[in-house]
Amino acid sequence: MLDLFARLTLQSPAPGEGGLSFFLLIGGMFLIMYLFMIRPQVKKQKEAKTFREGLKKGDKVVSIGGIHGKVVDMNERTVLIQVDGAKIRVEKTALNPAGEASEEDIKANT
Repeated sequence: MLDLFARLTLQSPAPGEGGLSFFLLIGGMFLIMYLFMIRPQVKKQKEAKTFREGLKKGDKVVSIGGIHGKVVDMNERTVLIQVDGAKIRVEKTALNPAGEASEEDIKANT
């Protein structure tokens, strides 16, 4: 019995066995990674770029720090936002569109 086990473990696989399945497995892993990680990130970056290019005075924005404000002035790289009477200059890349407040949020804040 031990002799049979030793022979089976020491035998080398037949040439060409498993090569195609290995490459299919690796290719499938890259495909899944592309579909679930890379593609959505690229789509999100395109949407953010479109938002920043279409930014105009009066738009409501949220900075990456969570500051909500309204666009007052802007140039190529920076935007001046007004927050409760104060004006803050931030990079365009640090802004996201402000979502509309839901009825639940309004009720919770009153």
